[in-house]
Amino acid sequence: MDMAKGLNVKPAQGKLGILIPGLGAVSTTLIAGVFDIRAGHGLPIGSVTQMGRIRLGKRTEGRNPLIKDFVPLADMKDIVFGAWDVHGENAYEVCKRSGVLQDKDLDQIRAELEAIKPMDAVFDHDYCHNIEVKHAKTAATKYDLALAVMEDIKNFKAANNCDRIFFQGWATTEIYTPMSDVHQSLAAFEKGLKDNDPRISPSMIYAYAALKLGYPYANGAPNLTVDTPALVELARQNKVAIMGKDFKTGQTLMKTIVAPGLRARCLGLNGWFSTNILGNRDGEVLDDPGSFKTKEVSKLSVIEHILDGKTFPELYGKYHHKVRIEYYPPRGDAKEGWDNIDIFGWLGYPMQIKINFLCRDSILAAPVALDIALSIDLAQRAGFYGIQEWLSFFFKSPQVREGLYPEHDLFIQKTKYKNTLRYIMGEELITHLGLDYYAEEDK
Repeated sequence: MDMAKGLNVKPAQGKLGILIPGLGAVSTTLIAGVFDIRAGHGLPIGSVTQMGRIRLGKRTEGRNPLIKDFVPLADMKDIVFGAWDVHGENAYEVCKRSGVLQDKDLDQIRAELEAIKPMDAVFDHDYCHNIEVKHAKTAATKYDLALAVMEDIKNFKAANNCDRIFFQGWATTEIYTPMSDVHQSLAAFEKGLKDNDPRISPSMIYAYAALKLGYPYANGAPNLTVDTPALVELARQNKVAIMGKDFKTGQTLMKTIVAPGLRARCLGLNGWFSTNILGNRDGEVLDDPGSFKTKEVSKLSVIEHILDGKTFPELYGKYHHKVRIEYYPPRGDAKEGWDNIDIFGWLGYPMQIKINFLCRDSILAAPVALDIALSIDLAQRAGFYGIQEWLSFFFKSPQVREGLYPEHDLFIQKTKYKNTLRYIMGEELITHLGLDYYAEEDK
């Protein structure tokens, strides 16, 4: 295509419905935050699409618009929310129980939050053991459950007069599910739904329902959901944008900042020990070994790809990497992550890095969730479909095409994200080479 022309992006007209399997601490922090921000009671701090800027052209041109002013994103005033969960509490009740936001941020939007009541969820105790279930769908087969979710989607869209729908997967971390034959093709997957195949998880049922109706899906949990050949096939067949998995916050965010720095300066690694304590529902779920395994795989993969031991055997060929997550109820949503990093430098002399990150999980995750929703909605309107690797910036374990390794370096991911926005709008891609500035001096 002619790069100067950009893409023919459909306008962001009408309402964007964001549907969320999982009305918990993170999703209600997102919802309450959007309500507060559009009422003028707060700022979208942490949101790249709302507060980030993008350089256009040369540094000497001084063009650095806000991203939201550069690309045609949906306006926050046009967003409506819906959700499913097993507890039956409305969004205000979940906010109060979670204890993330203070009353000063909730009281003025209480009526809006109370109006968001979860639909009965798709749930399977075999995939999540530490959850009390009060409101779950029942059906003869998993295919019937998918049809019930589709009916929920249609009703929500009609009731809220939505022009577009986006699915944000915040379902509880499921037990580790390895890829198997039922996940290899759409035909096998649909047969598995009708046969009640136990290897098809609740999160996959939500994803199938969304993609079948032609709505984009982003997987915010570490579950094996859209990153299966079957659902990639469905996404491409219906020309739907997908991306996953596991939104990048907290300790993993730190790893994607520090690890590229070590590799950039060719400093070696002997070991990286990470442990977390948290007390929210996510911590309770991860207290189960099966669910923890799913999270562990997602968290371990980050530095393994950044610090490529095969390419740099002398530096990263023999390091030891361990991750621990401990459920500690008194901490609530205020997660604490400790990292001990044993590195070595010139002539092999050892050094250490200690990181103690006292973060708020939902406060970090909410702006990421907003950015992904607005970015995938943009991608869908720009005609992109299938895996959206340019959104790797927001994920712990980015989904990529089969045969490719994921890019985990946060700074490469950021360049990819912004260059894709430039590409969409027909602006020159930026390589940061910079030689042309100095060539001009010699003319």
